Amino acid sequence: MAALWSLNPYFWKYRWHLLAGILFVALTNVFAVYAPSLIGEGVNALKEVETEYLAPLRSGQTAVFEHAVNISAPSTLERLSTWWARVAPPVRSEDFQSKEDVLKFIAWVAAWQAILYVVAYFIKGLFLFMTRQTIIVMSRHIEFDLKARIYEQYQRLDTGFYKAHDTGDLMNRISEDVSQVRMYLGPVVMYTLNLIVLISLVVSVMLYIDLELTLWSLLPLPLMSVAVYAVSRRIQSQSHEVQSLQSDLSSFVQQHISGIRILKAFRREAPTAERFSEQSDQYKTSKLNLVKTEALFTPIIVLLVGFSTILTIYIGGHRVMSGDLEIGHIFQFVFYVNLLTWPFASVGWVTTLTQKAEASMKRINDFLDAEPTIRAGGEPLPGPTSEPTLEFHAVSYRYPDTGIAALSDVSFSLSRNQTVAITGHTGSGKSTIAMLAMRLFDPDSGRITYNGQDLSRLDVKAYRANTGYVPQDVFLFSDPIGENIAFGVDDASSPTIEEAAVAAHVHHNIAAFPKGYSTQLGERGVNLSGGQKQRISIARALLRHPEILILDDSLSAVDTETETHILDALKQGSRDQAVLMMSHRVSSIRHADWVVVLQNGRVVESGHPEQLLSTDGVYAQMVRDQALKD
Repeated sequence: MAALWSLNPYFWKYRWHLLAGILFVALTNVFAVYAPSLIGEGVNALKEVETEYLAPLRSGQTAVFEHAVNISAPSTLERLSTWWARVAPPVRSEDFQSKEDVLKFIAWVAAWQAILYVVAYFIKGLFLFMTRQTIIVMSRHIEFDLKARIYEQYQRLDTGFYKAHDTGDLMNRISEDVSQVRMYLGPVVMYTLNLIVLISLVVSVMLYIDLELTLWSLLPLPLMSVAVYAVSRRIQSQSHEVQSLQSDLSSFVQQHISGIRILKAFRREAPTAERFSEQSDQYKTSKLNLVKTEALFTPIIVLLVGFSTILTIYIGGHRVMSGDLEIGHIFQFVFYVNLLTWPFASVGWVTTLTQKAEASMKRINDFLDAEPTIRAGGEPLPGPTSEPTLEFHAVSYRYPDTGIAALSDVSFSLSRNQTVAITGHTGSGKSTIAMLAMRLFDPDSGRITYNGQDLSRLDVKAYRANTGYVPQDVFLFSDPIGENIAFGVDDASSPTIEEAAVAAHVHHNIAAFPKGYSTQLGERGVNLSGGQKQRISIARALLRHPEILILDDSLSAVDTETETHILDALKQGSRDQAVLMMSHRVSSIRHADWVVVLQNGRVVESGHPEQLLSTDGVYAQMVRDQALKD
């Protein structure tokens, strides 16, 4: 349980919930143990009435009442009649004058026993409700805090972490793993406390009544815990297999529904249906095996509880016949055995939940202990200087997960009122420069400066607030179009949103939708064309009026006319900002003030576009090649 010790600070934070829960657990079990004693005493009283009064009357004896009053030791009947004298006088044993008086007393005993039994269980239910309102509510509070901490860690970690971990795995940690931990914080804690308190109270009462009968009655219950634990372990193993197969089946269906057009175009319906049938059969077989194992659970409990009940009645009956025990105590023991059934059975279940929580908390701790590779500097951003706004000094970077050297000794500068274009063939390192410029990761060697200061020493959040980034892989949220454009700006007005859309040449497309800017987008903007998604992403960046605008191949999906309109708008806007543009299309960078040409992660040419054309190098060859394609 080493990983679960990290939850102790949360227990301390909600200690009053926990302490109140412990109190309510104790009170719940006090009344749970008290109720069977009413049954036991009631049966003993009825037995004494039968022996001392009714049986002699049936045999024709007449001195029975005097005999009953003059017994030396107070019996259960005498104890009850003494108490009842205060509750319902004059029904007392010394007032018995006839069989009707005896039956009247029995009626009073039965009625008040029933009333007390109902009251005891009502109070028990009330305290049980309060137990759940403290311990289970505590677990929900901790679950909320834990999810908030994980979500905060999600935002704290950098891009490199997300490249090394699957989205599904990360989502599983904040949902399934936290749910498993909550089961430990709530049900496991509650049932463990209940087990400890109930066993202590019940066994104490049973030992007080009769030691030998207690040992025989409790003999099968530890066996139940072992059996339930073994079945629970098997259920856990099979559940993981079922969940894995279910996940595979869901992924299969999701992928083929998403790619339904390709599936139909290549006429793969029949083979796909056959594969689906095979995976479904595997899932069905695994699920049926799990159901068969789960079917053992209840019979094991019923069998061992029945065995314990038989032992109680058999051994107890012998002790009643020998005069060492009253018959009502057998009834009382049967109630106590059944009362202990679930606590003993829950040992295996609680152990399984604890094991699951331990494994889940270890996964959560591994994630929470992860440190971002991007260390946020604390220095404030410097104001504009004579230095370039952004400058790369012999920057090199190698991707740690693949070992690919993306950049090697790259140097260039970007100043305010300037547009610098980075071009090159696919895989030359353009997007890597964009992510380094956003400080989504840091270079392996060299350095990047902002207004003359080392970027790694500056407040990264403040720096990113001064940038506008349009990634190559456009991402739109499942929100209205207007909210997607205004994503990076708080309280953006409708006129400013429309102004940004006009600059990105997408306003006329949005206005043509029936709901305009209120049009709800599907997942990742699936109901838009590629060009519309790119232009909405550009509008989102332009709305921020950033000091540095970074465009990573953002015009690859638009036509020439739209490209020209957007480039003209960018040229007008760049009068008060610096624009860093990555593109493999030379038509997109013809207006740039400076062009840097990459090849295999190295700068092979740099200069003004016209200058590069005159040198007849790599850039000039790219212009000729793309002119032929057009």
